[in-house]
Amino acid sequence: MSEPLRIGVLGAARISGASLIGPARATGHRVVAVAARDRSRAEAYAAEHGVQRVAGSYAELIADPEVEVVYNPLANGLHGPWNLAALAAGKHVLTEKPSASNAEEASEVREAAAKAGTVFMEAFHYLFHPVTRRLHEVLASGEIGELRHVEAMVAIQAPPDTDPRWSLPLAGGAVMDLGCYSLHALRMLAPWAGGAPRLVSARGGQRAGAPGVDEWLDADLTFPGGATGSARCHMAYDRLEMSCRIIGSRGEVLAPNFVLPHRDDRVVVRTKDGERTERLGTRSSYTYQLEAFADRVRGGAPLPLDADDAVTTMTLIDAAYRAAGFEPRPRVS
Repeated sequence: MSEPLRIGVLGAARISGASLIGPARATGHRVVAVAARDRSRAEAYAAEHGVQRVAGSYAELIADPEVEVVYNPLANGLHGPWNLAALAAGKHVLTEKPSASNAEEASEVREAAAKAGTVFMEAFHYLFHPVTRRLHEVLASGEIGELRHVEAMVAIQAPPDTDPRWSLPLAGGAVMDLGCYSLHALRMLAPWAGGAPRLVSARGGQRAGAPGVDEWLDADLTFPGGATGSARCHMAYDRLEMSCRIIGSRGEVLAPNFVLPHRDDRVVVRTKDGERTERLGTRSSYTYQLEAFADRVRGGAPLPLDADDAVTTMTLIDAAYRAAGFEPRPRVS
């Protein structure tokens, strides 16, 4: 293995245990520092996860010469500002999605990444797992014929009312947290659909007590080749659902949980010849992602995700919000 990455983590978010700490341990990379708004939380986090030291602030962590990669799992509204700060400091950045609060801010992040010349990637980890790769392989093979329709649904049970995902000033909402996966999954089918999808219409529902924040949103898209798509999300659903179903002229392929394939690694193929279920392994998609990111940083290996891709996704998110009667998320003031 090449030299381990030296990673600093912004915030003491629960997600980073699964999304970064575990994968770093599995792949031999080093988490050298953590910072949080509350130092005692950062100290508890460092003790729990074996992080080498605690920085006094986000800015101090970014300035640390030993930190070469900044991982940003902060609330959505803090992605843009701290991605910009990390890039300005010449760091590589792995940011939770989306990369910014809206397309304008995402464009500024893209410019900063180009100026820095470092690796910048949005953490659409699902794309690196064999489950999603297999969906694309089945479509590319022609086994299910030409692409006709795709349905992606990403839904969870409601977080508490105090959760930052319900906060408009922190760029919360179902599309920001969940629908970005649905829209991104549809975008990634462009090679077999004659090009990138275009938004046709969207409708959504507002969270009670949270003006301007979407509880759910359904978007309809169309591809240049004539196929159609449905990208749905719901942040107060009756269960967890994270499915992607690709329908072709001669059959279909389904991933029951494309976002968290370590929970369900099935890919189900149905054609006139029958149905089969393939199992692609429960190794974490986050581990595959960190390996790919490290290969890019250390060896220049290509990545399917970059700052351009992040702007394209954010532009589509903004369009879906407007079409459903919402405003794009505001920047943190």
